[in-house]
Formats: sequence, C-alpha cells, structure tokens
Amino acid sequence: MNYKVVEKFVSINGEGKKSGELAVFIRLAGCNLRCSYCDTMWANRDDVVFKSMSKEEIYDYIKSTGVTNVTLTGGEPLIQEGVGELIDYLLTDEKLCIEVETNGSVAVHIFRKNHGRRLSFTMDYKGSSSLMEEKMLLKNFETLTEYDTVKFVVGDEFDLSKAKEIIDNYGLTEQCHVFFSPIYKAIEGETIVEFMKTNKLNKVRLQIQLHKIIWSPEERGV
Repeated sequence: MNYKVVEKFVSINGEGKKSGELAVFIRLAGCNLRCSYCDTMWANRDDVVFKSMSKEEIYDYIKSTGVTNVTLTGGEPLIQEGVGELIDYLLTDEKLCIEVETNGSVAVHIFRKNHGRRLSFTMDYKGSSSLMEEKMLLKNFETLTEYDTVKFVVGDEFDLSKAKEIIDNYGLTEQCHVFFSPIYKAIEGETIVEFMKTNKLNKVRLQIQLHKIIWSPEERGV
C-alpha cells in the first residue's frame, strides 16, 4: 500500500491544541469537499504532483526529522485508501503522537481503535460560509474524546451562532477541546471575542493561524 504525499515538512503547528509546537507534517492528496475559502486547493486537484510513499518510507522520513508530533493533513487525509493502516503503523512507535486534521465530513471513530492519547483528531465544523455545511457529519460529535479538538471555522456571526448551538446541543466543552478559527480576512477577531463574552462561552478558545502571521498566507511547506 502506497500513499499520495504532496508535501512533507517540519514546522510549528499553526493551530490546534499543540499550536506553536514543532510537528512533522504529512500532507496527503485529495479532498471530498470544495470549501469557498480553501487555502490548499492545489493539493486537491486531480492532476496534483505527488510522491508515492509506503508506510515504511513515511515512517523513516518522520524519524529522520527527530520530531515526535506528527500531523496528517490534506486535503482530507481520511479518504485516502489504507490511511487507517498508516495510522496504526506509525503508532507502533510509542514516541510518536499523531494528530489527524479532518474536515468533519468523514467518520472518525473507525480509526480510533485503542490508541489512547497518542492519537487525536482535530475536526472542523464548516459553517455556511464554507458552502459545505450540509456535508458535515454530525454523528462525529458523539464519538469525540478529551484528546480531540473541534475547530469551528467561522466567517460571520451566523457561523458563530451555529457553532454555539452545536456546542450547547452536544456539550462539547465537557467532551473535547473547542476552538473558533476565523476565516482569513473574513471576520475580525474582535467580533469573535465579543460574541464569546456576550454568550459566556467558557472553555472555548479563539485560535489565530500562526503560520499565516509568521509567513505569507500563500507560502507552502510551513
């Protein structure tokens, strides 16, 4: 089994519960969504250039970096054939912690197994601004754990209100980490903070994408 790897690099985590920490990123080709604001659309094209790598080659690359946080991303990594086998294989190394960045449209529970805290999912909920909200798999909210993160990608106050509704309905702040992530240049951070204050959103964090502050938003490999 080989995997379509469009990028592999070391940088800091730009978002999520390990924001600011070093991670080795493995970006897999392809996505089942077409979000209005996608910043990695190039990785989703049918003609994207990729390197075909086995699980052993991916593991060897990860070990060569000396970095123990691993982020599997895309596109949508969970739609790649055999990705569960890749996750299982990487986690045979007890020094590695795997974070899977997923778009919220794919069931995550089938990949969890008994890996515990060394496997976490950072799962998006894409509001109406994405034009993909109808693709969100709400059943995922019933299977998240304390190791996981829900990232509400928000572009306006309607997205914020929908996020609050879901947080309340599923008791998410008692179940997992919860973040508000603004769509780049679509909504002001101040607007999000005021919404959080007005609605007393304890245990919810505003997240700013660090990699878009440190580097150009169009920069790859960071």
